[in-house]
Amino acid sequence: MYYESTRDGSVKITSAEAVARGISRDGGLFVPDSLPRLGLDEIVRLGKLSYPEAAKEVFRLFLTDFTDGELENCVRRAYVGSFDTENVMEIAELRKGEYILELWHGPTCAFKDMALQILPHLLTTSVSKTGVGKKVCVLVATSGDTGKAALEGFKDAPGTEILVFYPENGVSAMQKLQMITQEGKNVGVCAIKGNFDDAQTGVKKIFTDPAVNEKLSENGLMFSSANSINWGRLAPQIVYYVVSYARLVCEGKIKAGEEILITVPTGNFGNILAAYYAKEMGMPVKKLICASNSNNVLTDFLTTGVYDRNRRFYTTISPSMDILVSSNLERLLYHLGGRDSEYISGLFRSLGETGRFEVSEEIKAQLKELFYADFCTDPETKAAIKKTNAEHSYTCDTHTAVAVGVYNKYIASSGDLAPVLIASTASPYKFPEAVLDALGACGGCSDEFEMADKLHEISGMEIPASLSALKTKKPRFTGSVEKSEMLSAVYSLLKIE
Repeated sequence: MYYESTRDGSVKITSAEAVARGISRDGGLFVPDSLPRLGLDEIVRLGKLSYPEAAKEVFRLFLTDFTDGELENCVRRAYVGSFDTENVMEIAELRKGEYILELWHGPTCAFKDMALQILPHLLTTSVSKTGVGKKVCVLVATSGDTGKAALEGFKDAPGTEILVFYPENGVSAMQKLQMITQEGKNVGVCAIKGNFDDAQTGVKKIFTDPAVNEKLSENGLMFSSANSINWGRLAPQIVYYVVSYARLVCEGKIKAGEEILITVPTGNFGNILAAYYAKEMGMPVKKLICASNSNNVLTDFLTTGVYDRNRRFYTTISPSMDILVSSNLERLLYHLGGRDSEYISGLFRSLGETGRFEVSEEIKAQLKELFYADFCTDPETKAAIKKTNAEHSYTCDTHTAVAVGVYNKYIASSGDLAPVLIASTASPYKFPEAVLDALGACGGCSDEFEMADKLHEISGMEIPASLSALKTKKPRFTGSVEKSEMLSAVYSLLKIE
């Protein structure tokens, strides 16, 4: 299998090259030149394997230039002993046919661990295979969870440096503490005076600047990404959708071949794009439900075909979704648009110049067939947390609650009671203030640790040890820069004059 750029179809590189580079030099994203197919029997068989074994089977289909030994080493180091459950992910049943896919049992208590525990191993293996002979600088923009998961995954990884940019006032107190107290000799964290879109735009600009890349090369360095623009982030996310379906079949929750709904709280579009790829590979999916918060640019796009980021930006209680430029949408449109890289380049050139674009009628029809989209305001999100807790004795975080709320809107509008898998992307302990407020129990707490204790009393859920440990950790990274100063911060970390 080879990988091509969404903005230049003539680019053909191996999976190792795609992972090592992260983003194409033309600004496009790498996608497989064809999607592998999985038969129903093959999917069901994965449910009988351990998670590392199942992951290896799926990776074989996409990372075709990796040896079995290399894949075995990567999955073992990522998924054995790093999560608080041997299953790596868990599936909770709210009621018959309604399942919560818990993707937050990793070291940073967010779904990003599912990919970012293995990406450092895929990346270092890829760099070695491609014979680049350079130290890798991993550059990350985060709306909260990616940053910590990437820092933890790349901490002291040989041959790497990692620098994370986050919006100064756009993450939760717990998320910020996780990042600014990060250990490791090769890590750096910097706040920017702006929002996530500013951070993401700045990172992509640095990535694709020829002069910057030449300067790095002169110093024996190269850029790569831990954001979901890197194919090495997306492939692991495909795994958990396929495996979750297989497990539901093996546990007798659904019948083999039965179509399910998948509901995903969505910001940068990577998580739901992975579900789309799973569907295209043969997983029986009836509809993909895209759940947004008040930054509902994706809701509008999936229902009208017009993408317009020229709108108010909201800071919400689901901050990891506070995004107006969803990078991974480019990959979906490349597939739906017949792999026409010239057409995709035109769309995103228009987005850069005017802040909007409109897709063809043919693509609009495909979007309508594939997706249902809606959004939840903060009050609706809190209501979903309260309702889920009252009816099912289940406590979910603010992002998962957005997915639950939008799923309920889907039922109300469609009457469709097909089995549903709702992606739960973070532990409620990462957002204790908002969760407690939703439950009417926020008063009397002076900081997030007292809030966590109160949430434990109410929910009965164990407080993750990694979050409890933050109480005694001292901040290492307290600086912030203007968005125009991001490149200087990169050079400072890398000690480049």
